[in-house]
Amino acid sequence: MNENMELYKYFYAVAQTGNISAAAKQLYTSQPVVSKYIGRLENELHTQLFIRTSRGVRLTDEGRLLYEHVESAFDAIEAGRQELERIHRFGIGNIRFGVSTTLCKYMLLPYLRTYIKQHPHVRLSIQCQSTNQTLELLEKNKIDIGLIGEPRDFKGIRFFTVSEIEDVFVSAGSYLKNLETMAYTESIYENATVMMLDQENLTRQYIDSCLKPMTLLYGHILEVSTMDLIIDFAKIGMGIGCVIKNFVQDEIESGALVKVPIAPPIPKRLVGFAVKNQPYVPAPVRSFLKMVSDEGSRRLSQ
Repeated sequence: MNENMELYKYFYAVAQTGNISAAAKQLYTSQPVVSKYIGRLENELHTQLFIRTSRGVRLTDEGRLLYEHVESAFDAIEAGRQELERIHRFGIGNIRFGVSTTLCKYMLLPYLRTYIKQHPHVRLSIQCQSTNQTLELLEKNKIDIGLIGEPRDFKGIRFFTVSEIEDVFVSAGSYLKNLETMAYTESIYENATVMMLDQENLTRQYIDSCLKPMTLLYGHILEVSTMDLIIDFAKIGMGIGCVIKNFVQDEIESGALVKVPIAPPIPKRLVGFAVKNQPYVPAPVRSFLKMVSDEGSRRLSQ
């Protein structure tokens, strides 16, 4: 196939210039070599492609038909070359992210803000769903990068840690005061409405596994689809919400939310970017992960 492409390259040059000598100069070779390649192509196709004249050569009807197709092919190759050059020059590309709504808001957006400034021509798409769904999309190559909690199984993925998070229970102070007046057991949790993510969520599964040895009893569990809603519900006094402390630190410091003690505390866990473990990584993905790594190094040096 490569040899055939070489023959068509010589054919294309001769057809464009209409002269074997001019084609030889264009191809940085000799006239005999050009004539040899044209002869080989004519033999392969069992067709005369050129008519030799005193002024040079001109295409036969069959040669003109072939030239139209070859010209389209070489134009397409040149267009592809120019597009790749443009992509390289301007850093054009795509990154498809998978992330939960909460991690997108509190952790991904700051990274995207920095990345977009550095790479304004990269197109980004974001699918918000659970960690389980993100890992599934990553496995099927439907996303490039997932922002997830540290998985139990690293099979098939590479994980880049970016933060340590802590799961805590919080509530409005007014809700806790109301609980004290109507409590019928010593445990706050047995008297309260406890707001948690649904059981299909990996965060909820992690929380349940940590609390299982404690045989903690709840008065009532309200399952909520997103952590943002749990935070908002906790603020208005609907119950005690299980949230990530990192995302409500300002509210705890201002007194808008109160941390409800639990012993022992839930062990901290890691959050990071996950990519499929494969030899080829697209340039935009590489540049994003490098930015994440550089940002991590900068924080450690401070």
